[in-house]
Amino acid sequence: MSEKDLGQKWDRCLADSAIKFGTGLGLGIVFSVVFFKRRTWPIVFGSGLGLGMAYSNCQNDLRSHYVLHSKVAKEQ
Repeated sequence: MSEKDLGQKWDRCLADSAIKFGTGLGLGIVFSVVFFKRRTWPIVFGSGLGLGMAYSNCQNDLRSHYVLHSKVAKEQ
């Protein structure tokens, strides 16, 4: 795996992590305010779910050597 490919995978991982964490945090805040009387556990739970999903996706992406993503395939 070249350095360019590894850099692209890390960029995808960081972007995916930010999106999933932000979405989990946002949903946690909404559920906390609307349904759970401003408790903190839905915020922590939503953020943890987002980070857990992002970690799993990054782990699978970094371990796979032969998977081509559509964006990379179009450039070649």
